Amino acid sequence: MFGLAASNIFLGLAVLAAPFTQPLTAVPWRRWRALLWPFGLYVLGLGISVAFSYQPRLSVEALSELFSLLTLAFALVLVRGEAAVRRVVDGLVIAAALYASFGLAQFLWDYGSLDRRIRGPFSHYMTFSGVLLVADLLLLASLSCGGGRRAWRWFAVVLINVALLGSLTRSAWVGLVLALTLLLVLRAPKLLLAYVPAAVLFVALAPVPLLARVISIADLRDVSNYDRICMARAGLDMIRERPLFGLGPTMVEQRYPIYRQPTAPRYLVPHLHNSFLQLAAERGLVSLAAYLWLMIASLRLAWRRYRAEGCAVGPRADLYLGSIVALAAFNLAGIFEYNWGDTEVQRLALFVLALPFCLEASEPAPLTAEGAEPA
Repeated sequence: MFGLAASNIFLGLAVLAAPFTQPLTAVPWRRWRALLWPFGLYVLGLGISVAFSYQPRLSVEALSELFSLLTLAFALVLVRGEAAVRRVVDGLVIAAALYASFGLAQFLWDYGSLDRRIRGPFSHYMTFSGVLLVADLLLLASLSCGGGRRAWRWFAVVLINVALLGSLTRSAWVGLVLALTLLLVLRAPKLLLAYVPAAVLFVALAPVPLLARVISIADLRDVSNYDRICMARAGLDMIRERPLFGLGPTMVEQRYPIYRQPTAPRYLVPHLHNSFLQLAAERGLVSLAAYLWLMIASLRLAWRRYRAEGCAVGPRADLYLGSIVALAAFNLAGIFEYNWGDTEVQRLALFVLALPFCLEASEPAPLTAEGAEPA
């Protein structure tokens, strides 16, 4: 029940932020074409992959993803303009801080070991860390652009990052560190020099189990790491067999034993622990291309607007920067886990995808040479 309520937090915030004074006829659909075209292709790819699946009757269940994908439409229609976007982002950060508090409290109930990781109100620790990761980068971008005048933001950033560390989720750690590096490159390159003393301090003070978990990220002898390599090889074989529209939704799990490497630690896996490989193997390269097109369209607009705002000088630069680093973290983590297939995390990613276009809706429409809005 808690997980269900947590997964619907965006919808509630979107409704609260909705500018009801603006009729749907005022929705600038033409200005969102750069996002709607790849979105339409992704939905089409999902339908075709179901139709051409090895077992369409099983794959048809994947069409339930359409309800999750509506998050992008809700964001575009209900969350328009800077004020509405800020209300939703602040709400998501506050919710993430509460989830983090919930997760940290679980240490009091014998959670915290690798076999019993904290997970907050969610059913899985990867969902917990994935939600925290996206909210964390939105918050860090705001703080880097001078949004730290409210004390609760600093309290939230501590809670969220301590909980991320305590979740022992390596994919989230990788996404956080690399996205934070990108954030520092864009905002304060000199602070990159602090990585060395910070690393030394971490090695000196971190508990041995936590330090061992960090070191295991680059250890190919680690069973989990080797299992991911085996899954990647199996995924590439699946893609080679049916490159355009894939094996069909849910078919990766069903047919994995056929492609499994002989030395793979596990005989059965629920997915390939990689968003890009999973999409390509399950739904084909068409769906993967649509996914990448979606990400690029959002990042391109966010980067253009961030530069137009004077790189953190403009009043909305933090929101554009937040969408850039949050999407970067999400996709970097997606190299090591199938976070796009996690409904709660996917909904947040869809909002971040829409965020630059939600802000774009409040911009004055470009004029033609005659001074009139284009048709």
